[in-house]
Amino acid sequence: MTTPITEIETRGVDRIPDAERTARPIDLFRVSFGGANTFATCVLGAFPILFGLSFWQGFAATVLGLLVGALILAPLSLFGPLNGTNNAVSSSAHLGVHGRIVGSFLSLLTAIAFFSISVWSSGDALVGGAHRLVGLPQNEFMYAVAYAIFAGLVLVVCVYGFRFMLFVNKIAVVAASALFVLGVFAFAGDFDPSYPGMLAPGDPLFWPSFIGAALIVLSNPVSFGAFLGDWSRYIPADTPRHRVMAAAFLAQASTILPFLFGLTTASIIATKAAEYMDPSAPNYVGGLLAIAPTWYFVPVCLIALIGGMSTGSTSMYGTGLDFASVFARFTRVRATLFIGSLSIVFVFVGRFAANLTQSISTFATLIITCTAPWMVIMMLGYVTRRGWYDPEALQVFTRRQRGGRYWFNHGWNWRGITAWLASALLALAFVNLPGQFVGPLGDLAGGVDVSLPLGLGTAAVLYLALLWAFPEPREVYGPQGPRWVRAADTPVPPIVPAGAPVVPEARRAAGV
Repeated sequence: MTTPITEIETRGVDRIPDAERTARPIDLFRVSFGGANTFATCVLGAFPILFGLSFWQGFAATVLGLLVGALILAPLSLFGPLNGTNNAVSSSAHLGVHGRIVGSFLSLLTAIAFFSISVWSSGDALVGGAHRLVGLPQNEFMYAVAYAIFAGLVLVVCVYGFRFMLFVNKIAVVAASALFVLGVFAFAGDFDPSYPGMLAPGDPLFWPSFIGAALIVLSNPVSFGAFLGDWSRYIPADTPRHRVMAAAFLAQASTILPFLFGLTTASIIATKAAEYMDPSAPNYVGGLLAIAPTWYFVPVCLIALIGGMSTGSTSMYGTGLDFASVFARFTRVRATLFIGSLSIVFVFVGRFAANLTQSISTFATLIITCTAPWMVIMMLGYVTRRGWYDPEALQVFTRRQRGGRYWFNHGWNWRGITAWLASALLALAFVNLPGQFVGPLGDLAGGVDVSLPLGLGTAAVLYLALLWAFPEPREVYGPQGPRWVRAADTPVPPIVPAGAPVVPEARRAAGV
């Protein structure tokens, strides 16, 4: 029997029973696409113009970043159907049952950052549109009301859980897409595809700007890496893997719609209202409202409302889910309310007290820089394990037990932890976001931000090298054995209750 959407979800990160796995790859597409088909993505789409690129150069950078990011993200969709839990729990297989908190921590930071960006951008658009439409005052009180409405609605959706979130995103995908398409008619008369940008031919800043724009676009799909398992865990385990990956890939590829909306309207703003595209203090939402015809103000407000709910809920849902598994005293609902309340406080303090609305985008970029190597370790771990996992051993930390195939060294697999930490720190050192954050080695590549590709490559090489030099226990690989790496005949401790001594099987059999 299908669970009603108005019934509050009680499942946490424990393995979803087969009988309850009724979602389909199209549902994964809806949630993933709905969470990115918003104003926040439009803002990212404006960056190529902010960096001085022409429209067609910006289009090329957008397509490149989007396709590469979608390809990196797609394999992360496989863990949910396979293990029936979220990706942070699945990472226990590669980082250890305690090391999985790395994924939980990254998802928490990502959720707060993108939740804040969503609430701020959508709230600003709603208040600005209402001001132009009916003369609503633009003051801090009205902005606070708009933020509170968005945050409250998002929290309600997250508390009800996956089914209700899926229902909201079914509406959001169609409605927001239609409103973006309507923008073609609103801005067609002002759009000039020959917009030349600010960089002269042969300008030495071209490649740093082009690569920087592509990496910002790429960061959007990568930001979903920690969350895909939250949504795909309700898909049956026997669903063809290529269909699951295709759903994740196509969801991100489809965000070309809001990216192009942002790119196109940004080029118009740069021509007709250039003061809004000042790189030192950009105001894309304000510029959009300045160039939009009056009749498009209502669609702008609707996009803000629908998109704010969609993005916020997809970010916050998974974090509440995972937080409940880290702290035993919390149920999923209580954890969602707790994290949601903290995030709302952050939204208000960051907007009105600390003025963090500009720096939060930098913060989000740095989080993605750390998340990308974690994703590489997950993908290579999947390949070397031939897609084989022990779902019971993955739940050791959640059940407050000890031991099992993924216990490694006191719950930590130092191979995966070392590869992630070293590559993340190296990538952070090479970040180059002029005027925002430049790492200590950020200028070594001639002004080009190479942090993400460097982090991805380092994680891949270092992780495989560590697996080869220091083989993992043979039992973690399943019946077919490892691929590409070696295995060691190291005894694996049995799963025991918390507090009981963890004794390897060989010593236990000998009565030691």
